[in-house]
Amino acid sequence: MAAKSEQIKTVATEASVQEFIDSVSDPVRRADAQTLLKLMTEVTGHQAVMWGSSIIGFGSNHYKYESGREGDQVAVGFSPRKGNLAFYGLINTDSARAKLGELGKHKTGVGCLYVTRLEQIELKVLKELIRAGFQLMNQA
Repeated sequence: MAAKSEQIKTVATEASVQEFIDSVSDPVRRADAQTLLKLMTEVTGHQAVMWGSSIIGFGSNHYKYESGREGDQVAVGFSPRKGNLAFYGLINTDSARAKLGELGKHKTGVGCLYVTRLEQIELKVLKELIRAGFQLMNQA
């Protein structure tokens, strides 16, 4: 019996980033997403691209595991979720995790950083995390 090929679910799409942001129902979350769109574009130098149906990504990284599995992933990105802003690619190193004490109110998960509102964090520190995460993903 042949093994099923694993289909990667979160891939870059042609969907409109601005239409996605405009569809965010919470006005604070929508405004924060607009701020992040501008900030992450400036820091990375890349235009935003939708990854899957809900991640706004900047740049990409090609990976290949020893098992032979390979694909592309977002370098850094965020998603304006209902309960929080989720960030991807920002806390992948010890030095990045050490900076979290300076960030302000946040939570972390496996590889993700969660913030309720931008007004609760230091944007200068967030910029540093974005810059470092983006550089790390582009060295891989």
